[in-house]
Amino acid sequence: MTDSGIETVTIEPTEAGQRLDRVLAARIPSLSRSRLKALILAGQVAIAARTVRDPASEVNSGDIVTVTVPMPAPAKPAAEAIPLDIVYEDDALIVIDKPKGLVVHPAAGHATGTLVNALIAHCGDSLSGIGGVKRPGIVHRLDKDTTGLMVVAKNDRAHRALSKQFANKGEGPMERGYLAIVWGTPDRPRGTIDAPLDRHPHAREKRAVREGGRDAVTHWELVERYVGSDGKPVASLLGCTLETGRTHQIRVHLAHIGHPILGDETYASGFKTKAARLPPGTRAALAALGRQALHAERLVFEHPDTGEAMEFHSPLPADLAALREALLGA
Repeated sequence: MTDSGIETVTIEPTEAGQRLDRVLAARIPSLSRSRLKALILAGQVAIAARTVRDPASEVNSGDIVTVTVPMPAPAKPAAEAIPLDIVYEDDALIVIDKPKGLVVHPAAGHATGTLVNALIAHCGDSLSGIGGVKRPGIVHRLDKDTTGLMVVAKNDRAHRALSKQFANKGEGPMERGYLAIVWGTPDRPRGTIDAPLDRHPHAREKRAVREGGRDAVTHWELVERYVGSDGKPVASLLGCTLETGRTHQIRVHLAHIGHPILGDETYASGFKTKAARLPPGTRAALAALGRQALHAERLVFEHPDTGEAMEFHSPLPADLAALREALLGA
C-alpha cells in the first residue's frame, strides 16, 4: 500500500465477471474481505473514478479499481474550537441550538468536526462518560442537516435521568417538537403515525417502515398550507411531536403517509418534479436550502437535579424562514 493509503488494482481477464469484494480480497491480502466490504459500503472504492458501493458488483477486464483506506482515527475524540450556539447551561447539562451540517458524534466519514469535538473543547472533562468515549454526554441526536435544540448531559447522574425521560415514550415531562415543511397537504388537521421502523432492506443508510421493526410514534398537526403557481396546494408546514426517537423517524414517517419533507434527498427523491409547480423565487429558495426542511423547534424536560420543568424554543433558522416566506408569497 502507498504512503497515501491508496491501493490500485487492475482487473485481469481471468477475474472478469467476479464479485468486486472477492477479487479485491484476493489481490490485497493486507485487507480482509469484511474490511473491504465495509470500505466499499462507505464509498471508499472506485472504478475508473466512479464510486462503487455494491460489494457484489461484477468487475470487467481492464477495470482500474482504487481503494482508499482512511488513516486510523484516534480512539478518543479531540477537542476542537467549533462555535456553539448555547441556549442554556449549568453544572448538570447544556442545551444547544444545532446548526445544519454539524454531525453529532464521530462516525465513519466524520472523525472530526462534530458536536462532540466542540463539546469536549467547551466542557473539558465534565461531560458524562455513559455514552462512551465517542459519545460523551449524548442522550439524543439530530441528523446532520436537521437544525434545532439538543440537550447534553454534563455528568453521569444527569445522563441517566435525561435518558430515562427520553425512553418514557410520551409519558412524563419530556416533549420534543419539530417543524417540517412537506410536500402536499394532509386531508385532515392532525393525526398520528404509529408505524415500526427498521433498516431499509436494500439501502444500509436508510430506514423504512417494516413489520417487526422497533415501535415508532409521531404525532403531527397542520400549521400552514402553501399553494403552487397553479393556485392549488403544493406544500404544508407541519408541527410534529415525538413519542419515540428512532433514526430518521419523522423523515420516514412523513414520507410513509405521502408527505415527505422538502429537500430530503433520501426520502423525497420521487417528489423532485413537484418543484416545477413552484414559482421561480420559491424554487430558488428550495434549491438554496440544500437539506431537509426539518427543525427541532421545542424541547421540554425535567431538570435532573431540581425537578424543574425546563422549556426551550428555537425560531426557524434563516434558510427555512426564507423558504417559508417564499412559499407564503407564492
